Amino acid sequence: MNVDLCFVPETRDITEQKLPAVSGSSGRLVVERLPETEPHFPGQVFADEQMDYEQAMLSFVAASQTQSASTVSSATNDGTVKAQKRALHQEEEALRASRRAVRQQRQLEDAAFSTLKVERREQKIAPTTQPTQQHRCQDETWHVIRKHRQKTVAHRKQEDVVWRERRNGLRERLTKLPWVTAWIAILVVTDNCTRQCLGLPLFVTGPKVTSELIIDALRVLLPRELKFLITDRGTHFTAKAFEIFARSDEFIHVLIARHRPQSNGIAERFVRTLKEWLKDKTWHGDQELTVLLAEFLSEYNSRPHQGLSIPGLSPNEFANRIWLM
Repeated sequence: MNVDLCFVPETRDITEQKLPAVSGSSGRLVVERLPETEPHFPGQVFADEQMDYEQAMLSFVAASQTQSASTVSSATNDGTVKAQKRALHQEEEALRASRRAVRQQRQLEDAAFSTLKVERREQKIAPTTQPTQQHRCQDETWHVIRKHRQKTVAHRKQEDVVWRERRNGLRERLTKLPWVTAWIAILVVTDNCTRQCLGLPLFVTGPKVTSELIIDALRVLLPRELKFLITDRGTHFTAKAFEIFARSDEFIHVLIARHRPQSNGIAERFVRTLKEWLKDKTWHGDQELTVLLAEFLSEYNSRPHQGLSIPGLSPNEFANRIWLM
């Protein structure tokens, strides 16, 4: 069996471009950051050949102090990221509600104008038995209504421009915030032979998931006849509790080489497939994510798999054939 941990955000919105790349092989969560600007570090001052040694050292000290201050400020700001994100979502929802009210009001105005147009058409095709003065009054009234309508349409276009600017501004402010502030850990358990995924238990503790929680999940999923269990060297799998678990359940715990995730390629490829499937999905919390994982699990085990020794079979079909042999 191959076992691995992957991490996904606690919430996923459709406005986000992609799932962030993460690594948990070392027992710590490392998030890929998209480079926005060229990296700056204090030692760059020494690249200036025109600056003498004393000036370079003073500049280096000043740059180091500035960087330390910005690091502390960033750490402080991380605690308010959730509040900022919540406030932006509330502002976005308020903007959406106001837009909905404007559209409803416009529908009423359009319906009233359509009624006036019908009345005007009926007046024009009616027999000309009315006095000329009354016809002139009707024409003048209609011209006033049309001018008001034209001004209304022009005003609506300006309102639409302002609304789009506010909406785009909100989205831009959301994208500038850190991608994720809360994580969910997913335990991947795959059969090395059949490629079946036996389950995808998740842990709301995210990167703080313990070996004990993982062991409890594995006790339910692992087959009794298990001989080898392959994992990386993350702290969740190298803990003393996991060693005791392997001894009590009488299987051999195989640790892959350090910094060589390809040694556990089956689990790593499965994680990649899972991330690709989730990239266009949205969820808010572990309950919605659990439903998505169940859907993915059924789809993955039932579709043909190229990695099997008999191409064209699904993991479920291949497993059934093995049991019948």
